[in-house]
Amino acid sequence: MKDRIKLIMEKENLTPAKFADRLQINRAIISHILNGRNNPSLDVVTKILSEMNYINTEWLINGTGSMYKEGFNGNSPLAEPDLFNQDAPNAAKVSETIEKSKEIGFKQVDNGNQSSENKPVVPLKSNDRKITQIIIYYNDNTFEVFGPHLK
Repeated sequence: MKDRIKLIMEKENLTPAKFADRLQINRAIISHILNGRNNPSLDVVTKILSEMNYINTEWLINGTGSMYKEGFNGNSPLAEPDLFNQDAPNAAKVSETIEKSKEIGFKQVDNGNQSSENKPVVPLKSNDRKITQIIIYYNDNTFEVFGPHLK
């Protein structure tokens, strides 16, 4: 199964750290699996199959069948979505959503007799603050204290 997980990461163009982050598991778990120290737990297998629902369960567990579920095009790039290079169906869906949002009207709300009060803002006086002491810590674990009353 370790080799199949490596193949998924290669096809998805993910580093072990990004793969662990995507599955929301500790990075050390993926490291131990890839190094052969541990076998993947049921939790890891479940997270792979839920996060990447196009991966064939039989292939991941037993190595039989194709890597992808039927109907999924395994030749298409599986990299993370790109904000600037979106495919045409998604662009059409976004424009349809925008058109629908333009149709929504807004209801006027009557605030009644509520009025806002104009209150002056009084800045805090920073002149009242005075330095009372300064402590300097040295790397040999000693310190000195300075202040207006100490000389």
